Amino acid sequence: MQQKDAIPKVEKRFKAIVRQPESFLQADIINAFEHKCSPIILNTNPKEIVTNFQWGLIPNWAKDTSIQQQTINARMETVTEKPSFSNITHQRCLVIATAFYEWRWLDDKGKSKQKYIIYGEEELFAMAGLYSFWRNPADGEPKNSFTILTTEANETMAYVHNHKKRMPVVLKKEDESAWLDTQNKIEAFSFPYSANLLAFPV
Repeated sequence: MQQKDAIPKVEKRFKAIVRQPESFLQADIINAFEHKCSPIILNTNPKEIVTNFQWGLIPNWAKDTSIQQQTINARMETVTEKPSFSNITHQRCLVIATAFYEWRWLDDKGKSKQKYIIYGEEELFAMAGLYSFWRNPADGEPKNSFTILTTEANETMAYVHNHKKRMPVVLKKEDESAWLDTQNKIEAFSFPYSANLLAFPV
């Protein structure tokens, strides 16, 4: 999708408005470790798609941004225990995507790998995330950030991600609103994605 075509499709799919269309990230490949801002929906305003949150969560107590290298993902099973995430489990978001990438190890040590692209059942889908607000103690500059929850891999993803056998919590369309509702326990969403995922080597 070109950006001019993507925004109306995203808005229609999620019944929400893109707040700042000029900064809406549209790219074939997004490297998590570049910490780019990606479109997400916050539970505090599900009718709006925000574009100023970096991938790689910075806890509000962090001294600098270096922790982002370790907070790209959060394990669903331990998210309520880890200091980086335990006090923000009520700050939930939907991370919007058309696909995601994962690597299959072709040998025991992962020296040889095959990259796969994974699609959901629809052109657009959402992954479960948590978000944070942080202010740099050195200069007062604010930064918004998020992490993506992961869970046990389903059959397709266990084949692709054959080393750790993990996958993002890809939400079923009917579960998206439930994820944003903090009255629902996080553990209720700790399931491998039961609908079809399509994986292709690239």
